[in-house]
Amino acid sequence: MHTLATLSQDYHGSVFSNPTVLAAGILGVSASSLANVIRNGAGAVTTKSVGPAARAGHPNPVVIATDGYLLNAVGLSNPGAEASVEELAAAVRGCSAPVIASVFGSTAQEFADVVRVLDAAKPAFFEANISCPNVGSEFGRPFGTDSAAAAKVVEEIKGETATPLIVKLSPNVPDLVEIAKAVCAAGADMLCAINTVGPGMLIDLAARRPVLANRSGGLSGPAIKPIAVRCVYDLYRAVDVPIIGTGGISTGKDAAEMIMAGASLVGIGSAVYYRGIDVFAKVARELDAFMQEHGYAGIGQLRGCAHDA
Repeated sequence: MHTLATLSQDYHGSVFSNPTVLAAGILGVSASSLANVIRNGAGAVTTKSVGPAARAGHPNPVVIATDGYLLNAVGLSNPGAEASVEELAAAVRGCSAPVIASVFGSTAQEFADVVRVLDAAKPAFFEANISCPNVGSEFGRPFGTDSAAAAKVVEEIKGETATPLIVKLSPNVPDLVEIAKAVCAAGADMLCAINTVGPGMLIDLAARRPVLANRSGGLSGPAIKPIAVRCVYDLYRAVDVPIIGTGGISTGKDAAEMIMAGASLVGIGSAVYYRGIDVFAKVARELDAFMQEHGYAGIGQLRGCAHDA
């Protein structure tokens, strides 16, 4: 018999007590909220994405919740890097698990500028949210849809910090593996897959208009899990860095499926809505029970085993 301690893993000198990671954008706005998520069982936490300057985001409504999915168009609201560094430092000091600082920018240089400021807070990892538009591009395409642009972001960030870098990939591309190989070649230490799918839309039949103020938004929650699992499966075969499998994880069996596909860790966001803030502890317990029932001695035996079948 093994215990929850066997779910512990070590990456780049940071210990994850279990594979669950709070995804960016959910509850990650303050040091106290991040610490509370850890108290509720998370193996690590990710901040809400921070950019170079303050952004108000989109007006309400910004989130729609249904039984099968969430749609959100928050609009990257944040106070900016300079105003965020002290709160991030407080989170690092006050959290008993790794703190991942999510960053974004509209140019590769802006990503680097944000990292330069936030590096003083000494997060365990940075996570580059490359799903935002590249304003330096002729067509303003998101960095995550272009391998050269994505690699440039990684190169610029790596020039500013020795802190390990996670790159969060968008599924909304023809060839995700191509993007992944490019960012890994540029120096990415880990990948997070996937970001939201879409954008999608929901129309209010009575009002005869889209429900979200932004009209469309990113799709997350249970509906996208099969897409996320397939993406992680493809990435595991193509790159040799740890993967945070994110998208639709709500239960221990969901986590086991994602790890079998090749994930080392599992990101959890929308499931906070469905199962409560203690979903992290619940998923860890359920995953442990599954592993005990099926004779897995540790995460290493589970990881990627779907490729052996």
